[in-house]
Amino acid sequence: MVSEAPPFWWTKADWRAYGLWPFSWVYGRISGSRMDHARRASVPVPVICVGNFTVGGAGKTPTAIALARAARKKGLNPGFLSRGYGGSLDVTTVVDAGHHRARDVGDEPLLLAREGMAVVCRKRIEGARRLVAEGADIIIMDDGFQSARLVFDFSLLVIDSRRGIGNGFMIPSGPVRAPIGQQLRHASALLKIGNGDRADVLVRRAARAGKPIHAADIVHLDDGGLKDVPVLAWAGIADPEKFFRTVRETGAVLAETRSFPDHHHFSTDEIADLLDLAAAKGYRMVTTAKDMVRLEPGHGRAGELMEKSRIIAVDVRFDDPAVPAKIIDAAVNAARMRSLRKDRA
Repeated sequence: MVSEAPPFWWTKADWRAYGLWPFSWVYGRISGSRMDHARRASVPVPVICVGNFTVGGAGKTPTAIALARAARKKGLNPGFLSRGYGGSLDVTTVVDAGHHRARDVGDEPLLLAREGMAVVCRKRIEGARRLVAEGADIIIMDDGFQSARLVFDFSLLVIDSRRGIGNGFMIPSGPVRAPIGQQLRHASALLKIGNGDRADVLVRRAARAGKPIHAADIVHLDDGGLKDVPVLAWAGIADPEKFFRTVRETGAVLAETRSFPDHHHFSTDEIADLLDLAAAKGYRMVTTAKDMVRLEPGHGRAGELMEKSRIIAVDVRFDDPAVPAKIIDAAVNAARMRSLRKDRA
């Protein structure tokens, strides 16, 4: 799966998008067919997939964390399932946040492992079975909606209201992962994050298709200590501008920004440049939790960058606080019905 989205994917379609359209048509035929005709295996516990329509960050990981917290409140033991993008391990692995590095298991699984049991596996069905063996009684997948060969009991598609689906074209002309109609057909509900209007057309289409629409926002958890403080904000995520907006919302003065590719592993020179710029200008440094877990102590001045950078933590806040619990209930009920059908077969 493509991880880096060219800037033209997020603007009005131009000659580049139209020039690549024949390849997108082929890609769409293949990806759509795989979604419709995939032979999916099942596990004996509910499975929730948190996905998105496009390449790039829409808020899947914090949404998955919010659902896991709701599951725990119901007395369940949730387990996170991830492909481990950016990691090097090619065997099914239970993530140990105190032992593994981002280079081993990927950055997002490390964040998930701080919230609960997490497994990374290239083949998600094998990872799901490992989670069940480890005691998980509900599985929450971070991504994998278009490609997993696993039966979902609830599929929640997250969409960023400011980016929407970009130019609306499929890979490689645009960021869309599979034909929208087929994605909607396999979705249980949509979660619109933020108060922008770029997702409105798709939300209306989903509503006409009878899909429940939920709303939420990404909120910062800063204590106000950065108010009026000039900062250097650095981030290697799919949508750095989203993070920079969050920094402004803390009241900090966004003096300088530095963007890197998603899942980027920082070189010694890049780390030194950030530290030297902040020291020369007297800036505080701020970053994301996802970026911080990719810094490996002992790698050049990485330890110094970790010490001098402040994480701007974020959370997903649902407009209706009862929604996460309702999604858990829906998945549990769907899994129960799936089990009954299997017993009768």
